[in-house]
Amino acid sequence: MPLQLTVDGERWRAHLRRIGDGLPGLVPVAKGNGYGFGLGRLARKADWLGVEALAVGTYEELPQVADRYAGDLLVLTPWRQFADPGTLAAKHAHRVIHTVGRLEDLEQLLERQPSARLVLERLTSMRRHGLSAADLRTAIQRVSGHPHARLEGVAAHLPITQGAHLAEVERVLEEAGPGIGQVWVSHLTGDELTSLSAAHPDLRVRPRIGTDLWLGDRGALVVTSTVLDVHPIRKGEAFGYRGRAAPKEGHLLVVSGGTAHGIGLESPMSGSGLRDRAATVARGGLDAVGRVRSPFWVGGEQRLFAEPPHMQASMLFLPADAGVPAVGDLVDARVRYTATTFDRVELT
Repeated sequence: MPLQLTVDGERWRAHLRRIGDGLPGLVPVAKGNGYGFGLGRLARKADWLGVEALAVGTYEELPQVADRYAGDLLVLTPWRQFADPGTLAAKHAHRVIHTVGRLEDLEQLLERQPSARLVLERLTSMRRHGLSAADLRTAIQRVSGHPHARLEGVAAHLPITQGAHLAEVERVLEEAGPGIGQVWVSHLTGDELTSLSAAHPDLRVRPRIGTDLWLGDRGALVVTSTVLDVHPIRKGEAFGYRGRAAPKEGHLLVVSGGTAHGIGLESPMSGSGLRDRAATVARGGLDAVGRVRSPFWVGGEQRLFAEPPHMQASMLFLPADAGVPAVGDLVDARVRYTATTFDRVELT
């Protein structure tokens, strides 16, 4: 009786192949919950695509992909001098490519692992990790003059909002100077990648892509929840953990999927305007009276949570005029894949 992600395998694989064939140097990103699919499955698909490198978010994610993918492993979180990359990173040192975003960390990494493979990340307008322009030049000189370390290029992680991304990458390349070999980029469009490659024929462009690769064809993905129980309820009758009173006559529907799956734990959306913030405040206020919309759809309508979701199930309110599904029926769920853990992922 799971919260299940069902994948049209043929359609999904065809989409992956189109992306892979259309983007030379593609670096799939497998991090977090594996975009809902799981890291191991994405690692196997990256191997199937035949790409040269797979990017993971952290060193702790390496064990989930290293035995399922045979190529290079780029760790996106910058190496830090106070962190232990773990025994797996040491075991696969010839495959692991470290990201470095501070001069202090570069020196410590070269001291601990003189033959390290590394990418130098430049701080972009996203302002998350990275070196300044001056520090980037210093780092390139340091690695280039090192007898054993291997510079794998520079990286630029860009915002997902529309902007002058290509111009920003061009500035990074100008700061880095000639001979860096590769540039690893995130969130450039296909046209921007083509323009960048054409402008720098001596440079290998490595697009790091996660969402648009794994989740780019949403029509291949269906999420369903199982109806676990159905209870008629009268207006004013108490229910749930908090003994709330039913606002009107109807049915309580108990479905699979709760906080353990990520249901109800809403991650911030991209909107940041006044209207978006007001909507968030409104949802918080409505929660007190059980009026928050759930991600579950029954009878073609998005249904309300009857109360905050439980750990592995959610309780929904269906008004009296709504069609009532039976125990064991499936209902649609529209979730944020990167914040949801499924009980089962099934490829058809």
